[in-house]
Amino acid sequence: MTLTDQYRDIADLPGALPVFPLAGAILLPRGQLPLNIFEPRYLKMVDDAIRSDRIVGMVQPDGDEAIAASQIEGKKPPLCAIGCAGRITSFAETGDGRIVITLTGIARFRVMGELPAMTPYRQCEVSWDEFADDLTPGHGQDKVSRERLLEILKEYLETHGLQADWRAIRLSSNETLVNSLCTISPYGPREKQALLEARTLEDRNQMLIALTEKALRELTPGDATVQ
Repeated sequence: MTLTDQYRDIADLPGALPVFPLAGAILLPRGQLPLNIFEPRYLKMVDDAIRSDRIVGMVQPDGDEAIAASQIEGKKPPLCAIGCAGRITSFAETGDGRIVITLTGIARFRVMGELPAMTPYRQCEVSWDEFADDLTPGHGQDKVSRERLLEILKEYLETHGLQADWRAIRLSSNETLVNSLCTISPYGPREKQALLEARTLEDRNQMLIALTEKALRELTPGDATVQ
């Protein structure tokens, strides 16, 4: 049993969350996202979360202007409507004032509105109703086209001269495989958000396959050269 297994129903989840707007980073249910925290507002957020339920909401700024504004303390640019909550499952302080944490995904949420919080970080009212299935480990993974995903992954790795731990891949469940590859995929914020919002695990899998096929088609011989 993992620490996130305690969340079995949306009633087990809070109605409001501290949110960490971070472009290009997505968290998915039962996936893991390592984060290097150094800004004072987010150091405070992590400290407060550790003292309470350890849950933080990951959400992307909505659009290029919002991404740029999110780097400025005090600015509150628009957020994407859908994010994913995670529990802090590892925590380490460094000697230079940073905190390194790992978030383990619980479930996606819809942002219903921002709260007038006094904290330096943002807090939002959220709804989990659309994503109750996220709380069921492996939901929909029996419908995933695993073989096609592995084929395109192998082609992508070979094209870029990269290696993978194929033993670990073979032992991974379909849910772990798809969500892990989506999290580490090299695509931009808009594509990452689309992967996050995919309705089912197979929808996410097919979108990841399509994005990778498109990336491979767009390569020129020079692009594939390993330095």
